[in-house]
Amino acid sequence: PAARPGTGDTRSAGPVSAADLLARVRDCDPVSKGRYRTDAGRPADVPVCGTDEAVYWKADLDVDCDGRPGDRCNSRTDPHFTPATAYTQSDGRALDAERLPYVVVPEPGEIWDHRADDVHGGSVAALVHGDRVRYAVVGDVGPRDLIGEASYAAAESLGIPADPQGGGVASGVTYIVFKGSEVEPIEDEDAAEEAGERLAREFVDGR
Repeated sequence: PAARPGTGDTRSAGPVSAADLLARVRDCDPVSKGRYRTDAGRPADVPVCGTDEAVYWKADLDVDCDGRPGDRCNSRTDPHFTPATAYTQSDGRALDAERLPYVVVPEPGEIWDHRADDVHGGSVAALVHGDRVRYAVVGDVGPRDLIGEASYAAAESLGIPADPQGGGVASGVTYIVFKGSEVEPIEDEDAAEEAGERLAREFVDGR
């Protein structure tokens, strides 16, 4: 569940820092059977790693503009735009990449099946870039051999250029998805932020 009861342990206070999270994911126990490419034609060198609490990977960030069309995400601004996302809002509409921070997981395949690690639409994710930590949900599914993609809003929140054609960043983004977590409804950004901060604190404190 996204909301696990607190333990009352107050040994750590304040927001979880990027350094705290990066220290926790310094080592890699692979859960994927192989490695992913960050882009077509790139080397397959990104494993998905795991602990009892989370799965994580370190990659680039390509900007996903799919979903409900808006001023910045539409077929004119993005030649690969599609007005659908793998997961939908509570009203059945596609997610809004301009407004909702979400991450993209690879389609289940021989390399890794995210469902086997209790990751699904609405799962809570922490994104780390530089000294910034932002929380998001799993909102879309991408090609089964590529990894490293997040929504326009997620890129913008991390200070990464969000243009779907020329934006993104070539490396330096860490994606941490908390197993068994869920934000309902998926579009509730405040709930994702609250659950993300709590789960991240439990993760770095080893609870």
